[in-house]
Amino acid sequence: MKRWLAHLTIVLYLGSLATGIFCHAVNLGLSSHPVMYFLVWDMFCGWSTWSNRLELVGQGESGAYYDLGSPPWGDFYPFGELPRRHYDATGNFTPRMALNCLRHTEHEPMARIFVVEVWWPKMYNLPDHLWDRRFGRPKDMQKYYQIRHIFTPDGVLLQTNPGWLNQQHAIAMGNNPRLQADVRRMSPFLAVGPERVPKGTYYTGPTYDPRIHSHVGSLLGE
Repeated sequence: MKRWLAHLTIVLYLGSLATGIFCHAVNLGLSSHPVMYFLVWDMFCGWSTWSNRLELVGQGESGAYYDLGSPPWGDFYPFGELPRRHYDATGNFTPRMALNCLRHTEHEPMARIFVVEVWWPKMYNLPDHLWDRRFGRPKDMQKYYQIRHIFTPDGVLLQTNPGWLNQQHAIAMGNNPRLQADVRRMSPFLAVGPERVPKGTYYTGPTYDPRIHSHVGSLLGE
């Protein structure tokens, strides 16, 4: 009996995988039932190959810069090893942490508060012994910085920028001649109704406009 149950479990598991692969291959019933979420291969489609952190930097009136992300009483770690500020993906709430740090410390008057993104490839998160076995070369990790928001000392938003990954995506699209030609040639429209239109013939999201995208600026650049 146990052997039959084991065989049945294996058959159901492999059958579920095969069903998900088949549905993806023929684009059939991908959202026909909530159970399909556990069968189709989209469980981790939003995961990035990049690691990122958020840093809070205050610029004093003297021109000196201060770390406002780590308060004098210590960081709060809600889930593991990362302080709380790194869980704010958009950086909209981290300025409150900077203002709280300023309220409880003595400092010169602040001129601006920066929310800075720091990005690097996740492959460099491997421990050294695993890195050596996998790649066999020294680590050469390059970090990339992007100013996400600029606030006044009172918490008023002065400037906001797209995230670093979004900027890189826009730059890649802007440097692609084929996509530039498609933008000039075609005008996307919003399709409504239950009609099944082949992929690539319409797009429901915001279109890329090279006039409103800028290149990644240098850290703390104006």
